Amino acid sequence: MRNSFIVAIIAVLVVLYSSIFTVKEGERGIVLRFSKVVRDAENKPAIYAPGLHFKIPFMETVKILDARIQTMDITADRFLTRENKDLIVDSYLKWRINDFSRYYLATNGDINRAEIMLRRKFSDRLRSEIGRLNVRDIVTDSRGRLTTDVRDALNQGTHEEGGVTDVDSAIASAAALVEKETKGKQSVINPSSMAALGIEVVDVRIKQINLPQEISEAIYQRMRADREAEARLLRSEGLEEAEKIRAAADKTATEIRAEAQGQALALHGEGDAEATKLFADAFNQDPEFYAFIRSLRAYEKSFKNKGNDVMVLSPDTDFFRYMKAPVKLRPHTAD
Repeated sequence: MRNSFIVAIIAVLVVLYSSIFTVKEGERGIVLRFSKVVRDAENKPAIYAPGLHFKIPFMETVKILDARIQTMDITADRFLTRENKDLIVDSYLKWRINDFSRYYLATNGDINRAEIMLRRKFSDRLRSEIGRLNVRDIVTDSRGRLTTDVRDALNQGTHEEGGVTDVDSAIASAAALVEKETKGKQSVINPSSMAALGIEVVDVRIKQINLPQEISEAIYQRMRADREAEARLLRSEGLEEAEKIRAAADKTATEIRAEAQGQALALHGEGDAEATKLFADAFNQDPEFYAFIRSLRAYEKSFKNKGNDVMVLSPDTDFFRYMKAPVKLRPHTAD
């Protein structure tokens, strides 16, 4: 009896545990009864907000949907501008579920399926917007007009100029399925917008814009050639300026040297004149002594080679007058 009571209590606890489920903050829950969505009075899937909820055990299961903002990184791709120039654009977008019942009916709660359609739609929309702009407008888009237009087009829906694309057809088919499941009780939404899938694009951002590798190389080569030409021009101008400065310096040096030589010659002439004057004054004071000194200097210069000099002169010449023995005067006698 006691064992049966314990078993009953355990069974009640298991049933109670199985009938309770919790939806966390940032999530929403959808209950499936025998794999079919539990609907409300408007035939829309019943959405369970964060909190504690009850379900029929063993008959109903819970599908959890993420209500937080999702970030989807877009692979860098090549886009063509209005002037037919290629750009490599790297971007990302943020999105979230804003209509959980529509989202579940359109995608069956499969986030991969939703992101595939969102990525294709975003790529088509971004390609269309870039095709309307030139490179200058895209690079100088300081107010983010490009990304704002892409975001609004994704949320509100537009028809591409080239006609209906595959992704538009896929979104329209999902929207038609939602209308069929809800028997037309859902609000009318543009079937080419992401709102038809219950998705809201919160933000679109471009991380980087680059030129293709081959174009970048050509631009770098041209820039390098321009800089080399400019460098050669600056070098030639520098050499020309250096030659001008060198010529001016040489001219100045020549002028200074000529002026110095002129001053030196003038000073030398003044010195010679002063020396001549001094010699003349000395000669006038004692001509005989001056003649003697001049002769001694002449002897010194003539016989400086230690006796190896050969001179052919008459002994009676006046040059040797100071080398002769002095003549003794005979004493004067009175007659």
